[in-house]
Amino acid sequence: MEEVEASGKTVDEAIASALEQLQLDRSQVEIEIITAGRTGLFGLGGENARVLVRPSTTEKVDLDSPTIKMAIEFLQRLLELTGIDGEVTTRLPETPGDGMGRASAVLDVTGEDLGILIGRRGSTLASLQYMVNHMVSRQLKSKALVTVDVEGYRRRREENLKGLALRLAEKVKGTGRTITLEPMPANERRIVHLALAEDSQITSFSLGDGETRKVAISLKRRST
Repeated sequence: MEEVEASGKTVDEAIASALEQLQLDRSQVEIEIITAGRTGLFGLGGENARVLVRPSTTEKVDLDSPTIKMAIEFLQRLLELTGIDGEVTTRLPETPGDGMGRASAVLDVTGEDLGILIGRRGSTLASLQYMVNHMVSRQLKSKALVTVDVEGYRRRREENLKGLALRLAEKVKGTGRTITLEPMPANERRIVHLALAEDSQITSFSLGDGETRKVAISLKRRST
């Protein structure tokens, strides 16, 4: 079974239902919240929470495989074409920011004055990663997925997002009001969700579509 869509009165109930169907625990899956649901007036017009839960793929890969070697080659070629002197090394994913459960390997670029490769909020880095994966997939006629990082940017971004998520969660507890973050890519939304997953008072869910998709943090509703 690849993935399960489940529903429940609350997000937690929906997740529990999906986990039961998959026979897995929360640490073994990736969770996408489709809707957090809502309570109707006088019990009417309400909507159940819905989630999509899939098993995490954490299989170790060979860093010397043809796919990884080709990704390195393409990345180095892109660096040369842009006149940037950077060294590319490879490692296995270690954290959610590395694309754990999705990326097969991380290509780290190190050097001097590499800020141009990162761009505003990592936009250039995201484009660079897309190009590498696209070229490898096209060449091999099969889907490739590697993470490209520059001078540890993704790790720093991950720590910043975790800290932000925890601070905003405390604010939500104090005010009782839902807080919505700025739009961010799927891997960054996942970091926020994981940072708050063990908080018994807080729930997080994604809103919007495409590039405007963002994370909302709110108090968990008590079951009635």
